[in-house]
Amino acid sequence: MEKKATSVLMNKYELGRLLGHGTFAKVYHARNLKTGENVAIKIIDKEKVLQIGLIDQIKREISTMRLVRHPNVVRLYEVMASKTKIYFAMELVRGGELFDKVARGKLKEDAARKYFQQLIGAVDFCHSRGVYHRDLKPENLLVDEYGNLKVTDFGLSALLESRRQDGLLHTTCGTPAYVAPEVISRKGYDGAKADIWSCGVVLFVLMAGYLPFHDSNLMEMYRKIMRGSFRCPPWFPQDVRKLVTSLLDPNPETRITIEKVMEYPWFRKGFKRFEDPKLSRTSSTVSLSDVRDAFATPDTEKQDGTSLKVSRSASFNAFDLISLSQGFDLSGLFEKDSSEKMEARFTSTKSASALVTRLEEMASAEQSFRVERGDDGVVRLQGSKEGRKGQLGIDAEIIEVTPSFSILELKKTAGDTLEYKEFCDQALKPSLKDVARAWQESLPTVPEAQPV
Repeated sequence: MEKKATSVLMNKYELGRLLGHGTFAKVYHARNLKTGENVAIKIIDKEKVLQIGLIDQIKREISTMRLVRHPNVVRLYEVMASKTKIYFAMELVRGGELFDKVARGKLKEDAARKYFQQLIGAVDFCHSRGVYHRDLKPENLLVDEYGNLKVTDFGLSALLESRRQDGLLHTTCGTPAYVAPEVISRKGYDGAKADIWSCGVVLFVLMAGYLPFHDSNLMEMYRKIMRGSFRCPPWFPQDVRKLVTSLLDPNPETRITIEKVMEYPWFRKGFKRFEDPKLSRTSSTVSLSDVRDAFATPDTEKQDGTSLKVSRSASFNAFDLISLSQGFDLSGLFEKDSSEKMEARFTSTKSASALVTRLEEMASAEQSFRVERGDDGVVRLQGSKEGRKGQLGIDAEIIEVTPSFSILELKKTAGDTLEYKEFCDQALKPSLKDVARAWQESLPTVPEAQPV
């Protein structure tokens, strides 16, 4: 019998069968030629991720997985790259998604407790390393052949240094049914507390077999989430009912912490906390410079060589699309007085670089503002004149959904509210009127928008 030809990657891995594929990536079973270890190889088409603006998501996933080495987190062994491909060599998890188990119905209490313990242990370790997952759900929780849970998919995660000056995260992301109310509110949120909420939803799903917040009307589901309106089924034990209620507290200030979760008698049954003396539990940072060098992208660049990171469709999702439409404005759910709303937003068919240039031209014409490009992808307009409440400060975040469709959000960060409104009406809108398609009104159709 003729021997079947095999494919060898980078002289290191023998590729086997295809395990799965998506829009821009394929995952193969592979074997390390040196050690004989079975691994999963994720092969990403570099050109495709560049076209749809997901390169920052890939960088973030690499960086966070480098930081987190935990038995309940899928391990990243190494990253390789060619001119056209990016390769992840990762731990092979054979048992499938936890979602597949829940889809067959609620789990027994002991099984649900075991998975929840492993989830909390992994999330606690991630937080200790300055990593916030931000998309915890059964579809992103794998199970190995020994029945142990493995957290995966860190594409929407955030690092400690991603926080803005207020110490909070501001990117609205995640899966609607699992996302915390403060994330929907777009006012900034603590990544750790948002992850805890998602863990609460996961625990409810494991024990109940269905979601705590669900409605065919998306707006009504958001209202339920904001109110923390759910009902535990009668088969929930009293201690589980109390724990779930503490996890799904809509007020992040009073929501239970991971440390307190670990003190619950129901949780502590058979739980062993992972401790590795080689790994410090203090927060640490990771440099992205080598990742940027390996996967350099033609992001927005000025002629002087400086660049601006812009938000792409990877961080622009259903929440943002809905909030842009006047008919589905979510602000009434979490803002008592709409007259105090300090945000302005418009859509445009211009590129991110064109919008930044226009902002700089406007600031130069006004002669009372200077423009600063932040490392977090935000353009800052800083007033140079003293107003009634000091200098006016405005953050402008550009979200490039497609190369021909961008959204710019402006938010007052300092100064007087009336002066901010006057600036928007008398300077900002007139100078941008030829590039703006809609000011907080209707959302134009986005061709081939990426699913969320």
